[in-house]
Amino acid sequence: MNLHELSPAPGSKKKSVRVGRGLGSGLGKTSGKGQKGQKSRSGGVKRPGFEGGQKPLYLRLPKRGFYNKFGAEYAEVNVGNLNCFDDGAVVDPVALIECGLVKNIRDGVRILGNGELTKKLTVQAMGFSKSAEEKIIAAGGKVEVI
Repeated sequence: MNLHELSPAPGSKKKSVRVGRGLGSGLGKTSGKGQKGQKSRSGGVKRPGFEGGQKPLYLRLPKRGFYNKFGAEYAEVNVGNLNCFDDGAVVDPVALIECGLVKNIRDGVRILGNGELTKKLTVQAMGFSKSAEEKIIAAGGKVEVI
């Protein structure tokens, strides 16, 4: 195969339709846009959601809730999931990411008390629920708030 033998795939190149080029072309005079009206004018395209000047539905519906820009969003891990670590290990946010329990630390990691812990671990996190703290200490581990 040589460079001069290359050609585009059949059907990939299509000639654009030239409108407004005389009555004999079939798309002359009004260029297929019909007579008068908003759609025949230049720039006469209505945006999505436009209802002809009536108040659009997305503006008629009430707003719900609010976004607290000062609120903290924690990555949550249950105590039962910490059994994947070795006995005596130090569990911190970086270790949780490496283990695959947390994807993104966000504003910190919080340990919740669902499940049972069978290993002695030193857990470092931004927050603990009361039951999680009790279960970690009962298993012989330590709780450290970062």
